[in-house]
Amino acid sequence: MSGSRVHRHQVELRSKVPFLPTRWLILIVTISALMDGVLLHAAGLSIAETPTALGFGVWALAAAFFCIHFRMPATERQRIARDFIEGLSLFALISLLGAIASYPLAAGHHALVDPELERVDLTLHFHWVSLYEWIAGHSWAQMPERVAYLSIFATPAVLIGYFAWTERRAESRAFLATFWVAAVMTLSLFPLFPAAGPFSSLWRGAAPYMPLSALYQDQVILALRQHAIHQIDLGELHGLVCAPSFHAASAVIYIATALRVRSLRWPLVALNILMLMATPVEGTHYLADLLAGGIVAVTALWLTPVLIKMAEGASFSWFLRIRELQPVAAE
Repeated sequence: MSGSRVHRHQVELRSKVPFLPTRWLILIVTISALMDGVLLHAAGLSIAETPTALGFGVWALAAAFFCIHFRMPATERQRIARDFIEGLSLFALISLLGAIASYPLAAGHHALVDPELERVDLTLHFHWVSLYEWIAGHSWAQMPERVAYLSIFATPAVLIGYFAWTERRAESRAFLATFWVAAVMTLSLFPLFPAAGPFSSLWRGAAPYMPLSALYQDQVILALRQHAIHQIDLGELHGLVCAPSFHAASAVIYIATALRVRSLRWPLVALNILMLMATPVEGTHYLADLLAGGIVAVTALWLTPVLIKMAEGASFSWFLRIRELQPVAAE
């Protein structure tokens, strides 16, 4: 395909993607942060004042300053840098706020649903212990599994970088909005389906192989429910959500987004299929968790464009008209 045809194809593709206004991105982040504050206060938790927390704060302020300063970039390099920093920073912030929210949500009193999730797996003829034993007995498969599982942070950086390079800011924002919608749905469902995970509930005896998620779900959830944790160290955050699996939801969203990127399509699709395959053991998830995560992702992929189109036509002008409702003082 010639250069002009490639450019025309990109312009046509961009025109089909609704653009999420900046004010709505700010609203998304603000609401998420406020909800975190409400949840933390209700659970009697707070953020530990550590160098990591300070680093996150400095990074957020620096990224915001950079994007505001270069909101009207003078060069192509400035535009690429602005779009990349904006996208990567928003992704990291959404991920951080979601991880923080999972702690007060895990402190609830809903009974763990491991037996129910295991029954779903058995109905589907999936045996987690057999898969774990196979991974534990084949050391050559363990490192690729770990790399694939951790790629949840790599794929977004690649996609956001590509969108910044090719001037597809609308797609980058749509991707981030979809990720946020999936995170909100996952966190909303999490308190209804808390679980310790199959590693904790099904495995007995010494562990021949320790997955990346280890036993953190069971240990941290128990400590939160016993009020043994009062502060959250941002440098020691652990994944607590078992069902729906957010790794599974993310993989489906990454695959759907990668399918729109011709040059990166198959490497990213293959990588995220591997991430899905690694999630049961490395993330200590039931197959039921992955299926629920997939449903969350498909729903978010359908719902987000609808929400963005609504946001495109909406404005905050109603807020400015509040004064019109105020009674006029008598002269």
